[in-house]
Amino acid sequence: MYEKLKEIIEKSDNIVFFGGAGVSTESNIPDFRSETGLYNAIKQYKYPPEQMLSRSFFNKHTETFYDYYKNNLIYKDAKPNKAHMALAKLEEMGKLKAVITQNVDGLHQMAGSKTVYELHGSAHRNICMKCRATYDLDIIIESEGVPKCKECKDGIIKPDVVLYEEPLNDGIMTKAIEAIGKADTLIIGGTSLAVYPAAGLVHYFTGEHLVLINKDKTPYDKKADLVINDAIGEVLGSIIL
Repeated sequence: MYEKLKEIIEKSDNIVFFGGAGVSTESNIPDFRSETGLYNAIKQYKYPPEQMLSRSFFNKHTETFYDYYKNNLIYKDAKPNKAHMALAKLEEMGKLKAVITQNVDGLHQMAGSKTVYELHGSAHRNICMKCRATYDLDIIIESEGVPKCKECKDGIIKPDVVLYEEPLNDGIMTKAIEAIGKADTLIIGGTSLAVYPAAGLVHYFTGEHLVLINKDKTPYDKKADLVINDAIGEVLGSIIL
């Protein structure tokens, strides 16, 4: 199967990669949607992760939101793994045209990828809800309780991440759809393809090869030309690096 993927990559010159939480787990960033993540969240906070990461919860229980968010979605010391490195190399070679990610950790850019469409935003960007002043990740990490704006002294700083109940950025979605529509190969990795509307992006692919790399099965396995049930860093790293 690895040989087939290598062959597909060699013959392709317009590859798009679409990835989810599984791309970052090899950088020791746990998936908050996993059974362990769900269990720990309910045990510690009495709420499931999806509820705590919703816009209505942010509005009503801002302090609890930040306590959970800082402990479960921020991993400042995380480093890119072999998957991130391999994708950056593919882009450098001129084969990979875009990375579309559901992650907010910025590891693709850290690895050197230039064209990255962040469907769910980035933890590295943070914006005052009142005066729109922008901040990096340190303001969230260093603040006690709810982070407040240093400029207007009053506004709450919100991470530039898409919470549940919030729409995805139209501009980013349009660019992602355009990239997938032009691709001759779409490689999907580290995602169960269960979170919509992001999972619906697969329908825009009309190219030659659909490749799925994920530890578990997905609803799209039967539509793929190649399915590899393995860790994505190991797969891409062994072929590209």
